[in-house]
Amino acid sequence: MKECIFCKIAAGQSPASVFYEDEKGMGFMTLGPVTTGHAMVIPRQHAANLAELDEETGRHLWTVTQRTAAALRESGVKCEGVNLFLADGEAAFHEVFHLHMHIFPCYRGDSFKLVADWTVKPPREELDQVARQIKLAYDRLWKD
Repeated sequence: MKECIFCKIAAGQSPASVFYEDEKGMGFMTLGPVTTGHAMVIPRQHAANLAELDEETGRHLWTVTQRTAAALRESGVKCEGVNLFLADGEAAFHEVFHLHMHIFPCYRGDSFKLVADWTVKPPREELDQVARQIKLAYDRLWKD
């Protein structure tokens, strides 16, 4: 895509502080880090969301993400833990519509916050009903 900043980075047409690249994807530092070492991993081929990403590339990018988290812990960057974040869709805070995984190094006292109402505990019947709905869709999409 011509106007996609991540496609431009992947094509070498826009600058980035790259720490990993291969034929399927790349890892680089974000311009607006939440914590020092905040990194991103993207596929080279444009995929706006998870549904558009082929599974082989998805598996590969997960491996790169795991290795990036391990590298952060060994790098000397302050890192007592790691949070991963992937937004898929505007309602999920997706702003750049090229799939990308954020890798946040975390430590006590950092500015990273995840705000949600963790007190909501639906009854088992509701959880079972939602699980059935997802199972039906899963089986419809990926019959073995």
